[in-house]
Amino acid sequence: MGLGVSLILIAVGAVLAWAVHVSTSGFNIHTVGYILLVVGIIGALLSLVFWSSWAGPGYFSRGGRRRTVVEEDGPAY
Repeated sequence: MGLGVSLILIAVGAVLAWAVHVSTSGFNIHTVGYILLVVGIIGALLSLVFWSSWAGPGYFSRGGRRRTVVEEDGPAY
């Protein structure tokens, strides 16, 4: 789950938790909103942690780390 999906979950959860005034039978819509808020916040935090540990997006698509080739001249065996 990326940062964009986390922000969408946070926004939908906030709307369901605080802006919707509906009474339903069978489940509580406000509880669903709070659950989406928590999942979105956890996803955003994990996304930021992995973002900093992987050096950002595009790190692997550019070939990763630079490679150093060392050639030594010596006697041929």
